[in-house]
Formats: sequence, C-alpha cells, structure tokens
Amino acid sequence: MTSQNSTVSPLKVHLYLILTTFFWGGSFIFNKLGFRDLPPVVFFALRFTLATLLMTCVCLPRLRHLTRAIVRRGFIVGLALAATNLSFVVGLSGTTATRAGFLNNLFVLFIPLICFLLWRDRVDRWSTTGILLALAGIWQLAQGGTGGFSRGDLLSTLCALFIAVHIITVSRVLRDDDVYLVSLVQFATVAAAGLLILLFFPQPPLRFGTVGTLSLLYCAVFPTVVCFTLQNTWQRHTTPTHAGLVYTLDPVWSMLGGYLVLGERMNGGEWLGCLLIFAAVLVPLVVRQVNESRLRRFYRQKTG
Repeated sequence: MTSQNSTVSPLKVHLYLILTTFFWGGSFIFNKLGFRDLPPVVFFALRFTLATLLMTCVCLPRLRHLTRAIVRRGFIVGLALAATNLSFVVGLSGTTATRAGFLNNLFVLFIPLICFLLWRDRVDRWSTTGILLALAGIWQLAQGGTGGFSRGDLLSTLCALFIAVHIITVSRVLRDDDVYLVSLVQFATVAAAGLLILLFFPQPPLRFGTVGTLSLLYCAVFPTVVCFTLQNTWQRHTTPTHAGLVYTLDPVWSMLGGYLVLGERMNGGEWLGCLLIFAAVLVPLVVRQVNESRLRRFYRQKTG
C-alpha cells in the first residue's frame, strides 16, 4: 500500500518498475540464448551462484546484521524461489519466449485462488472472470500452436503457480527484515538447490561460448540482483494493484524480444490465446484500480 507520507514521485516509481519489467522480459530472451551453450538446469544453477556472489559483495557492510531469523525466513522464501526458477528454465526450454511470458503472467490469478484454498479469502467476480478468460486462452494456445499445449507450456503455467506461492510466502513469512540480506539468503538457497540437482543429475560437459557467457552474466545481474533491488526499493511506494498493472508489461517485452531477437512467429490462434491470457490478467487489475480510485475519492470527500 502506498505510504500516505511518501514524497516519492509516482512517475519515478513507475519508471523504475517499468525498467524492472524490461529486465524481466529480457531474461526470457537471454535464457533462450544461453540454452544454446548451456543446459537449462546448469544455466539456472550458475546464474544464482553468480548472483549470490554479487549480492554478497553488495551486502558486505550488512553481514554483521545477519541473524538466524533472517536466514530461516530467507531459506523458506528461497525454496519457493528455487521452484519458480527451476520450472521457469525447464518450461522455457520447451516453448517459445512469447508463450512462456504470457503463461508466467498467470501468477496474478493464482494468488487469489491459493488464498481462497488456504484461508478462504473471497474470490471476487472479476478474478473469476479472469480465471475463465485464462482457461479460454490456454485452450486457444493448445488449439492454435503447431505442437498443441506442449510440456514447456505446462511447466510455464506451473511456474506461474510457483511465482504466486513465492509472492504469498514473502508476504506471510518476512517481517521488517533487511531486504538485501533476505535477497542474499534467497539467492544462496536457490544456488544450493541448483548445485544439488547437478550433483544428483549430472549434465553434459559445459561449453562456455560468448553468447552463453554474456547471457549468463545478464541474467545473474539484471533480472536477479538489479530487479530484486528495484522491486524491493520502489514497489512499497505504490499500491499492489498499481504494481500489478505495471508488471503486465513483462510478457510484452518477452514477446517483442522473441520476435526481434529470436525470430519467433505465432499464428492467429496463438495470438488469440495470448491476448485472452493478457486480458485475463489485465481486466481484474484494471477493475481493482478503478475501485481503489473511487475509494480514495470517497475518503477525500468525506474527510475534506
């Protein structure tokens, strides 16, 4: 929720959040490029190992404040983040960046569903409308794609579920912790999970080409260290609904990158499916934003 006493410019907040979505969208493209040199699970493990090292350097002055409580809570949310990113890379390796981008964005609809199942939180009619639109979009993707609804599409949808679990876990588990130290523990947990997977499931010999190395550096720095820092710094200056509206740009960037960089093309059925999924996410958010604006006007009039 926006702080009532915040003097931060809304334009500045939104520009930083848009920049965050740009880096996130780019991760779809650079992961796909990196997979040409490195297997997805190897890329995943190395990305978070490097991110952990970078975040350790950032957190050096703060390490003396690292407590068992921060480690415990960071580990819990880190497990959710590990599931998110593992399903992300394996799913992305089996589908296009465009389709994965739109399917990952379904996390907005999974959040109210999970909250209903666990805590019986009410699912409003607009969220229900979004869920129905999403189901129609997934069905259309399955009909429109040349390979139907692939294993990669299924895992990308599962990734959206894990994104929702991670967001809910963060809101339920974390307290007034140092966000940098929490991010460090999260990254270390994900890196450890990736390295354990490599230990038990050996991968083909590594081949570090220029494209793979640059892609790995991009994904470790920008959509990981930089994006977490930007999100934790600026999202608290706006409402969750505002932030959600901005984050719907994520699949737009992945779609543009897939078209311009990877040469991805979609047929009419796939376009319709992606548009339905985009509408499924956007419609409930826009309605919530309108309702929030009405409430703010009402309270201003009442207190003015």
